[in-house]
Amino acid sequence: MCRDPAQMEICNRGEECLMKQSILKFLSAPPEIRPELRQDAFLKNRRSLFLICIMIFFMELFNIARVLFWSRSGLDSVNNRIYFGLYCALLLSAALYLLLDRLLRQRSARLQQAVQYGSVFFFFLWHALLNSYDLMRDPFGGTGVFVTAVLALAVFIHMPAAFSITAYVLTYVLFLLLSHSNMTSGDIINLTFSTIVALAVSLTDMHNLSTIISQRRALENANAQLQAMSQKDPLTGLLNKTAFQSHTELAIRNAGSSDAFALLLIDLDNFKRINDLFGHLCGDYVIEQTAEALQSAFPDAAGIGRVGGDEFAVALYGPAAARPEAASRQLIQSLVSLQWRDEPVHACCSIGICRTAHPDVAYRKLYELADHALYQAKRLGKGRYYIFTPD
Repeated sequence: MCRDPAQMEICNRGEECLMKQSILKFLSAPPEIRPELRQDAFLKNRRSLFLICIMIFFMELFNIARVLFWSRSGLDSVNNRIYFGLYCALLLSAALYLLLDRLLRQRSARLQQAVQYGSVFFFFLWHALLNSYDLMRDPFGGTGVFVTAVLALAVFIHMPAAFSITAYVLTYVLFLLLSHSNMTSGDIINLTFSTIVALAVSLTDMHNLSTIISQRRALENANAQLQAMSQKDPLTGLLNKTAFQSHTELAIRNAGSSDAFALLLIDLDNFKRINDLFGHLCGDYVIEQTAEALQSAFPDAAGIGRVGGDEFAVALYGPAAARPEAASRQLIQSLVSLQWRDEPVHACCSIGICRTAHPDVAYRKLYELADHALYQAKRLGKGRYYIFTPD
């Protein structure tokens, strides 16, 4: 607890700083989700504004008919002409919004959002003007029209904090300037509290939407990580057997008709001897180093996977597939130099390569031919590669 005046001042400043940070965090969205937040708000506002405009058509057409046909004076009275003008203005604004929304579908998102929020701001002002005129005619009419409008817009429209604060403050001030002489102190207090509540609802709604998007993105990232983990071999981080097949089949489909394609199967020679002499920790180390050596030797591979305990596979297409010999020699040499606790482990590998100039062969056929090439490499003395070209 702070007792010294200087310490108390520091504590108070710290609390003020924390409060400001909390308010700013509440009012703003994390930068990484802002594009998605704007897009979500835009799409939801489009649906809401469509429904609002349909409601406006029905209500204002009814009001226009009431002035024209069911009023004794029709447009002969100034009062009816003012109401008629207000009703027509709202009706035309709704029609204009729907027209612009249709015409601007292919234009920039910023322009479309400007049309949305411009229409919303007009609806704010229109209700302030209508209710102000109602109070001029009948001081006891209350502020129900304006209050209902601001609460409805807070519920149905997602507004950024800056726009929401600006719209509510400006329309509240305008309404007070136009109508304060026709309102009691109780009306002003009720109006003030209602506007504050509507603003709080609007800000909270946008904050909740931001939270939902953040949670959705976190869930999508978690699912993506789980999906990636399900495709990876846990020891080496390479593709597992199933994922390697999927990546290779995709690479075969994407390879051009003139692209060479090669599938390599790599098997560690005498791996059981390494485990027996140095232990399974050393065996895991050799597996991990083999994975790193594969990634270094074949940086342009379409896929590198661990397809068995001590068996690996590499898919190549294009220039890398046309000449895999140098990379294969690099891989064999890098394994020969492996050491475990300053002692050479004499690791080695054999490589079977199936290379074709026509990448329309089925994956299983390529795998079978590469396996046959691997058998030939081992039969010829291990520690070497053998290339089979079915063409």
